[in-house]
Amino acid sequence: MRIQPRQELLEIWAAVVRSSWRDGRWVWGGADGSNSISDAEQLLCLLLPSTQVTAFNIDRPDETADEMIKVLRPLGTATQIPLVLVQILTEYFARYTDPSGTPIFSGDSYFGIDDPTQPATEEQRHLDIVDSFAMSVTLSLATIGFLRVFRNAVRREETLQEITSLETMASTRLSAAMIGLLRSFSVNVFDVDSTEGRALIRTVNQAELPQRQIVSQLRRALRQTMATFREVLIGSGQVADLESPNRLFECGWSWGIVNDAPLIETNEPVGDQPKGVAQDAPYLYFTVIAVDAIEDLFSERTRILGLLNDEQQRLSRALQLRWELTRTYWATVATFGDSHRWPLEDIPWRTTDEDASDYYTLLVTSLAVKGLVQERGTDAELSRVGLALVELANRARITRRPFDADPALTLHSPGVRLTLNGSEQLGGPRLRWMVSEFSALLLQRTAFIAGLLSDAEQRGTLLDLADRVWEHLSARRLDGGVGRSLWDQPAKVFRQLKHTQEGTSWYYTERVVQGLVTTANMLNRPPLRSDKLADYALDLLSEAEHLYDMELLSGAAEGGPKMQQTLHLIRVNLRRSREIVQDRPGTAAALATEVLRALDELAAARRDVSEAG
Repeated sequence: MRIQPRQELLEIWAAVVRSSWRDGRWVWGGADGSNSISDAEQLLCLLLPSTQVTAFNIDRPDETADEMIKVLRPLGTATQIPLVLVQILTEYFARYTDPSGTPIFSGDSYFGIDDPTQPATEEQRHLDIVDSFAMSVTLSLATIGFLRVFRNAVRREETLQEITSLETMASTRLSAAMIGLLRSFSVNVFDVDSTEGRALIRTVNQAELPQRQIVSQLRRALRQTMATFREVLIGSGQVADLESPNRLFECGWSWGIVNDAPLIETNEPVGDQPKGVAQDAPYLYFTVIAVDAIEDLFSERTRILGLLNDEQQRLSRALQLRWELTRTYWATVATFGDSHRWPLEDIPWRTTDEDASDYYTLLVTSLAVKGLVQERGTDAELSRVGLALVELANRARITRRPFDADPALTLHSPGVRLTLNGSEQLGGPRLRWMVSEFSALLLQRTAFIAGLLSDAEQRGTLLDLADRVWEHLSARRLDGGVGRSLWDQPAKVFRQLKHTQEGTSWYYTERVVQGLVTTANMLNRPPLRSDKLADYALDLLSEAEHLYDMELLSGAAEGGPKMQQTLHLIRVNLRRSREIVQDRPGTAAALATEVLRALDELAAARRDVSEAG
């Protein structure tokens, strides 16, 4: 790949510290103001690499790489850097906890309105939103994991008390965020003849079958999912009316705590559980970010470090059940049918409220891949999703030149507008939520799928796409001010866009960091193994070993020091080639080729001596 995630992440770290650490204190906020989500995204630009990429670990001061210390030098030495992070994180968790001890998950300055003459009320701006729940799960787990490791390097009692206090705050926020996600889950059940039903049937009916037949097939494909809904015992998402053959459904996460969501009984000190007002229907965007965050709860790192207490494990199991239901549902719908085209490949994706966008297709690819991974999907199936990503890059004008007044550019600026139905219940206008992460999300999904493929050619196609997306993203960096080298300035790439942004968008920068972390972890895996190359390497190795044995039989081992040194090197290369031939056949073949060349030189030298005699 042309992307060098290590160097790019180092450059981002340097830029984050330069823009955020001024005069010995952390400066919150960016182009979109300061709120519980933006400030978490700002911190995750540092914490995601340090907790998810081994080379970026800073929680063991004695093992911190010199390059990491260099870019983080404004924060102090290798020993001081984690101490400063403890102080900054403590400030964040205190900043977003109200005096009663209840964590704050409001969207605040991220909330938008359509009519500037009708400003949002204060109560509306304090509404909890799933984006904040999801970011808090990721940030809290990263914080607790960081502290668990760093604690082993600390001896001062005062510092240990600070770590304990911060871990308690992070754990409380984690529990509250998990409860918020449980209360934001939604199952929308509707008749097949309703607007939602007709839209869903039109999406999945790629073979143009009769409606009754397609409904029967879809319900049959989802029968296990529908049966599992009976196990949803706590939180929102209760279903009792799916038995009718004329009913369909969709599941996922609404934008916030759904209307009439029940309280969750817990012994965790999470404070008050606010009343929900969000529409009891899933939103694709919030579903995807919730699913990604919930995966962190049962990741390998979470299990190994034991980041969840007993009550959090109970909540995690409830969320995992919803995660599985959602993953199964969307993977089934996205790849439904036996026709030559999946619904996913019929771009753009149309939601049940009849809103269509290429951005929704990109979101659905994420959910579809999770389903394929769980069901051990083949390379052919994964590559079909990969080809959809290639098409999306073209349609979004990332790999194609845009034309004047190109409507595709709205994906990048101002983005896709999500209407937060139910927010008007608190007085004031109906709020909206803008999402413009298309390019950054495309990089992340492309790198993730590339890492799953075992076919070298198909993987190469996606790696090439990832390189081209990165070239696009790199050109969108800010080039001035304290936020230079961060994001986002789409007008630098698309001259048709007039709007320019001065400050750093932590929303966008954090998504780019996610993409680079995914890319780094993908590149850190062993190379793909080719059966053809392995057979070739074994043939070379077999001939090399046979010729080596012939040399020993001819008495070559009784030669002088130079001959013995040559034979020793041949023996070492043969042993190494045999050890790695199954995992790295290309390298094994290269070693065997070197051995064959050396043995041929010995044979030629012996022939020359014989002819001269």
